[in-house]
Amino acid sequence: MLGEVRVTENLEAMVRDAQRLQGLNLVAEAIAAHQRVLLRWPNHSNSWFNLGVLFRKARRLDEALVCYQKALNLGISNPEEVHLNRGVIYADYLRQDAAAERELQAALALSPGYIPALLNLANIHEDRGRRDEAQGLYRQILALDPQDALALTRYANMQSPSDCDAALVAQLQRAIGSAEATDEGRANLGFALGRVLDARGAYDEAFTAYATANSLSRASAAPGTARYDRREQEQYIDRLIEAGAPPSVRTVAADRRGPRPIFVCGMFRSGSTMAEQLLAEHPGVAAGSELDLLPSWVAGELAPYPEALGALSGADLERLARRYLATTGELFPGATHVTDKRPDNFLYIGLIKLLFPDAKIVHTTRDPLDNCLSIFFLHLDQRMSYATDLLDIGHYYREYRRLMIHWKRLFGADIIDLNYDHFVREPHIVAPPVFEALGLRWDPRFLGHARSGRSVQTASVWQVREPLYRRSSGRSQHYARQLAPLRDYLADLLPN
Repeated sequence: MLGEVRVTENLEAMVRDAQRLQGLNLVAEAIAAHQRVLLRWPNHSNSWFNLGVLFRKARRLDEALVCYQKALNLGISNPEEVHLNRGVIYADYLRQDAAAERELQAALALSPGYIPALLNLANIHEDRGRRDEAQGLYRQILALDPQDALALTRYANMQSPSDCDAALVAQLQRAIGSAEATDEGRANLGFALGRVLDARGAYDEAFTAYATANSLSRASAAPGTARYDRREQEQYIDRLIEAGAPPSVRTVAADRRGPRPIFVCGMFRSGSTMAEQLLAEHPGVAAGSELDLLPSWVAGELAPYPEALGALSGADLERLARRYLATTGELFPGATHVTDKRPDNFLYIGLIKLLFPDAKIVHTTRDPLDNCLSIFFLHLDQRMSYATDLLDIGHYYREYRRLMIHWKRLFGADIIDLNYDHFVREPHIVAPPVFEALGLRWDPRFLGHARSGRSVQTASVWQVREPLYRRSSGRSQHYARQLAPLRDYLADLLPN
């Protein structure tokens, strides 16, 4: 009996230590600790689950899926949560929507009212353009929990302008005023309210809703999320420029395998999704959406960036390039080209040209005031702290333009401008030269968006499914009074 107690105490102590390391986000150490637990107690289902969580963080996705399945096989409690985690891996990382749906349906078979699975399944339906199915799920969630701010936000954001009626405005306003709403929930609802009011032509009220939502977003930011520091951003752009040009002698290894990347970048909300969807009409191009390979490397193994680039050898660069190609090749088998449309990759064009000297970059541009206003009207990740203040957005825009001048001076024709406003007015004139510069065959039928079943992961998922979305071009004219300070600040960058 005493030995049994000691074994139990030993197990509990080892699990506590593994969980402590996991709580400290020491991923490698926590993985090793959970593996030690499982070496002695291979039927400990919670450790299999936690190991799956950690492997997912470490981007060891196949191993994460195996660990989650082990936890299910061992009869872990709350198995619907395990199916949800597997579904997220399939949807967000492996781009396997059918597998993700199976996992989410399995979760719902176990717990029909499991709201996280309903939300994720509705999101997949949105990405696939299944409006009725997504709306039905959001209505189901709101029937289960009328105070679910995220479900109401997404439901409101799906409505076409003709459906943005007074009843929806009142529903959003009641939710914002609810005593149960958090600052984060009110922020989400406030952005949705702004969109509905804008669609109704109530521009002053819309701007007020957006401004309030941005204030709430700042207030609800996680501890340690810094406010935007203009001087710090200027210094970062200085460092990127001072890092110098990649060595021109670098060559591409002849035996590289994987689809050729096409990078699409620029300011957020500058038309990158439109550009990607256009390019993906070509049968050899797969839409990779916002791959986070480069940003994750910059934040991790290439830190401090850009200074760490100077220590990389040709072999190091070749290893990274092959990893990139291997990843995109696994995600998009059979594609000859894959788009990487992470907008803020404009910061890493120097790295892109080190890894892929022959890379082409499609640079999406847009009217500066429209672009800045669209960022202010979108609830972006709170780590993008510039996005909640119009003049901070203007400052970020200035620094982006300064850096792009530098990259264009270095790489010239390899950076291909695609202007959103010009494209929506004259697509047959603007699109063909872009395809020609990329070495891709042009077909006028690409403008028809025939492949509408393609998954689209973007805040403007419903806009890009319209024949050609024009309402955002010139949108700033409705907010001339509110944008006057920004217009003065950007005066020298505005078109004549």
